[in-house]
Amino acid sequence: MKKFIKKNEFINLLKDEMTISVGGFLTNGTPEKLIDLVIESKVKDLTIICNDGGFEDKGVGRLIVNNQVKKLIASHIGTNPYVGKLMQESKIEVELVPQGTLAERIRAFGAGLGGILTPTGLQTIVENGKQVLEVKGRKYLLEEALGADLALIGGAVADDYGNLKYSQTMRNFNPVMATAAEIVVVEAVKRVSEIDPEDVITPFPFVDYILED
Repeated sequence: MKKFIKKNEFINLLKDEMTISVGGFLTNGTPEKLIDLVIESKVKDLTIICNDGGFEDKGVGRLIVNNQVKKLIASHIGTNPYVGKLMQESKIEVELVPQGTLAERIRAFGAGLGGILTPTGLQTIVENGKQVLEVKGRKYLLEEALGADLALIGGAVADDYGNLKYSQTMRNFNPVMATAAEIVVVEAVKRVSEIDPEDVITPFPFVDYILED
């Protein structure tokens, strides 16, 4: 049986300057209770990896509004104008990554790879500062693998063993992030005694803790 973690125990895992990946897709499948606890902890200078900047009142956007984030690595920030404001004022660093590239960089880390080769971003600002390699006459950007100290996973149904399944777009980033962090903490939307093995998307070895209700 997996170890369940209490709120204060989770807070004790948090440290300033951590790199934290947060699952969800436009906050669908984002672990809002875990974000509440990060806010409560008052840790700062975080690097956040997420599909997007959330909204000002939802998802990782709440951490940004609370001035706890030093750097955001995401595919877009258009749903949270506050991120753009801070970026223009040089109060936050934003690394914009094409969505497919972001997913594959995370996946590469989970697979133990150093990175991926992709043509996406060639001859654009995405190429700046990156190595260009040629394979069989075709050019690719070398995009380095991307992992985290801590992954916060949401939108999952969890069983007593720690196996997870997800619904619809909750599946977009949560499963891959669960493979690419030193510690993985899950906020389950539902708990069941056992998930049919055919329905398991994140197997229990990837899950360290499930937040207690």
